[in-house]
Amino acid sequence: MSIRLRLTLWYSGLFAVAFVFFGIIVYNVIYHNTMNDLERRITQVATKVQATRTGFSQFNLNSSAPGFNASIIGIQLTTYTKDPTGIVSGKSNNLVNWNITFPYPDYQHVHERFVSQDVEGATFFIYEIPVVDDSRNGVIGLLQVGVSIYNEMNLFNQLRTILWISGIGGLIAAFGLGMFLSRKALMPINRVTEAAERIQSGSGLGLRIPREKPNDEIGRLTDTLNGMLSGMERAYKNLEDSNAAQRRFVSDASHELRTPLTTIRGNVDLLEKIWLNDKRLNPDHVEEDQEKQERGALSAVDIQQMSLESIRDIADEARRMSGLVNDLLSLARADAGYSMEMESLSLRALVEEASRRASFLPRKSEWVVGPIDALDGVEVRGNRDYLLQLLFILIENGFKYTPSGFVRLYAVQSAEYVGLTVADTGIGISAEEVPHIFERFYRVDVSRGETSGTGLGLSIAKWIADMHQAKLEVTTQLGEGTAFTLWLPIIKRAPVEV
Repeated sequence: MSIRLRLTLWYSGLFAVAFVFFGIIVYNVIYHNTMNDLERRITQVATKVQATRTGFSQFNLNSSAPGFNASIIGIQLTTYTKDPTGIVSGKSNNLVNWNITFPYPDYQHVHERFVSQDVEGATFFIYEIPVVDDSRNGVIGLLQVGVSIYNEMNLFNQLRTILWISGIGGLIAAFGLGMFLSRKALMPINRVTEAAERIQSGSGLGLRIPREKPNDEIGRLTDTLNGMLSGMERAYKNLEDSNAAQRRFVSDASHELRTPLTTIRGNVDLLEKIWLNDKRLNPDHVEEDQEKQERGALSAVDIQQMSLESIRDIADEARRMSGLVNDLLSLARADAGYSMEMESLSLRALVEEASRRASFLPRKSEWVVGPIDALDGVEVRGNRDYLLQLLFILIENGFKYTPSGFVRLYAVQSAEYVGLTVADTGIGISAEEVPHIFERFYRVDVSRGETSGTGLGLSIAKWIADMHQAKLEVTTQLGEGTAFTLWLPIIKRAPVEV
C-alpha cells in the first residue's frame, strides 16, 4: 500500500469519525430539544385538565392550558376502583372522534412517566400521572395526556437520512480530496525519488532536486538531500582525483625505480660476462682456441677498472633507490595521516646545525649563511628531524639548480611568525610551473635530464610544513633564481631590551 493511499485512508477515517461524532451531537441536540418541548407542553395540559360528567362514572375531558391543541393532543382518564385492570372512564372529544384509546397499565404498575406508544398506526408521546385518593391511601385512577409525534418522527427520520447521505457523500469527497492533496503534498518526494533513480541509472551526481517552498518540511528535506548530493559529488571527485593521483604515483614510482634497477642489472650482467670470459677466473675456458683467447682477453688492469666502475654505478643507483624509498615512505606516512611528535625547539640551534651540515654537501655554488639574528630567543613547536629534513630539501635543491653564484640561508621575523629563507641565483622557475612544483614526481621542464632527482622533495617539504601549521612560500624568476621561505608560528621569543 502506497504512502499516498495510506495518508488518504487516515484522512478519510478521521473525517468519518469526526462526522459521525458531529452527526450524533446534532441529532441528539435536536431530538432532546424537540422532546423536551413536547414534555413541557403536555405537562402544562395535564396540570389544567377539566372533567365534565356525561354519565355515571363517565367524563368528558378538556384542558384550559394555553398550549392545548385538540387536533394533536388527547386526554384519557382510567379508573381502578371497580376493576384493578382499569376502566376508561373519560376521554377528550378528539380521542372519541378518532376512536382511539391509549393503552394503560394495570393497577400495580401505575406511576408517573413519559412513554411513546403506537396507537392505531400512529405514534403518541404520552404523559401518565397517577390519580391518588388520600383517604383510601392508594391509586384510584390514571390520567394520560398524549400528543401525536407524527411530524416529529418524520423530522427525525429525515434528519437521519440527511446525516447518512451527507456523511457518505462527505466521505467520498474527503477521499477524493485526500487523494488530490496527498498527490500534491507528495509530489516533491516523487521528484526526489525520480532524481535518485536518475542518479542510480548513471546520470551523474551533478543533478540537483528543484525546490518550491524551502521553509516547509519537504523544502528542508530537499535542501538536505541537495547538500548530501553536493557532498557526495565532492567526495566522489576527490576519490577520483585520489585514484588518479595514486595511479600516477605508482606509475612514476615504478618508472623511477626501473631506471636504477636497469642500471644495476646492466652492470651485473657486464661483471658476469667479464668474469666468465676471463680464463684465470673460469677454468672451463682453458681448452679454447689460444688465438681466440689472446685476441679477446682483457688485461687484469682493464678488468679491475671495469669492475670498479660497475660497482660504483651499482652503489650509486643503490643509494639513489634508498633515497627514493625513504621519500616514498615519508609520502606514505603523509597519506596515512602520520602524526609527528612535537616539542619546543630553539630555532637558532637547529638552523646552525643545518648550515654546518650543508657546508659538506657537494656543490658548484657558494654557500652563504646569514643574517640569522632574527632567530635569537625564538622557539617554535615542531619535530627537529623533520624540520632538518625540510631545510636540507630546500638547500639541496638550491645547490642542484645553481651551477654558479650562491645559495643563501637567512632568517626574518614578523609579528607572529619567523621565516627561514633559502635563496639561490640558479636557473629559476617559470610562472606556469610554480603551481605544480609541490606535486609528486613533478620536475620543471628545464631541469629534466640535466639534474638528477625524483621530483618528491618539495612534496615532502610541503607535507612537513603543513604538519607544523607553517606556510611555505616561493618567489622565483626564470634565469635569475628562486627563494623558498618557511614561515613557522612563534610560541616564545626573547624579551625586547629597552
